Amino acid sequence: MTVDGVNLQQYHVESWCQQMGVVSQDTFIFNQPIFDNIRYGKPEATETEVMEAAKEAQAHAFIAALPQGYQTIVGERGYRLSGGQRQRLALARAILKQPEVLILDEATSALDSYSERLVQQALAMFQQNRTVLVVAHRLSTITGADQILVLEEGEIVERGTHRELLSRGERYAHYWQLQAQEGMAVNWN
Repeated sequence: MTVDGVNLQQYHVESWCQQMGVVSQDTFIFNQPIFDNIRYGKPEATETEVMEAAKEAQAHAFIAALPQGYQTIVGERGYRLSGGQRQRLALARAILKQPEVLILDEATSALDSYSERLVQQALAMFQQNRTVLVVAHRLSTITGADQILVLEEGEIVERGTHRELLSRGERYAHYWQLQAQEGMAVNWN
């Protein structure tokens, strides 16, 4: 596996970790002010940088509406926030870090449609000129991907764009139809 043409084995672990950002389904939010939770991704960040990252993550509006804004303490694991708000804070943290590779591990699986749309808009702007690896069961999350890999039992069984995979009528198309019937497959593109 290579990253920017360099074999992954040639990277030092610390260097590699600094180039990666991760937003998972179960985001970790500290019992600290929102400002510090976002800045965790880049401790030396300025107030302006933190606010810009929050805007890019579609989080600034809800933060500004809180009584103490960026100084609001969100509680252990962010329990005072909705799932969508926690996800957008985690995304702001990743955006602030500006990683070369962003991994989204089921990052939108617990979100309502409105929150998912906000996160998708933020990601569309953020993923320019970087690699984004998305692990998703909710297929609406990946419709705009350059390349979709369908895995079954650890094996790649299909590969292509959303449209290519739908036109083939195989596994991906079947999963898409199942989710459409359940009201989960909504194409935001």
